[in-house]
Amino acid sequence: MPLIKTITPSKLAIDLQYASPAIEAAIGNIASATPIKRWVKNVTPLSGQMTLRFVNAAEGKKLHLAFRKKDYATNVLTFPYELSKNTLVADVIFCLPVIRREAKAQGKPLEAHLAHLIVHACLHAQGYDHEVSKDAKKMEALEIQILQKMGFANPYK
Repeated sequence: MPLIKTITPSKLAIDLQYASPAIEAAIGNIASATPIKRWVKNVTPLSGQMTLRFVNAAEGKKLHLAFRKKDYATNVLTFPYELSKNTLVADVIFCLPVIRREAKAQGKPLEAHLAHLIVHACLHAQGYDHEVSKDAKKMEALEIQILQKMGFANPYK
């Protein structure tokens, strides 16, 4: 899969959803909708629809069990529904408590960790994967490149 080289303006509709007003407020304290949507567009040069939903641990665990048969909440789940040369339709679920815990454990700013996971999820939605070492190295290099262009440090250091 080729690296994304030039980000061109797209007609990507981005919908942000929050499982509760408390989660919406918490995400707003990390980053407003404007930078979150900009991060998505920085990595997704396609047209289409992308929904980002921010959830609590209970919903995150329920979805992870239902779709991946894993009985715990994970940081992010990506559901690509349509992917073509020019179009993408996907839903992404972010579990805020897991993201907070990871950022703290890794000693990273919460905003930087969220930006990294958004980039990571958008790449998954575009067909990138990290199941085998070769693909993981390619995906990580692309994440680092995109995040640096967005002003964030290498998340793998």
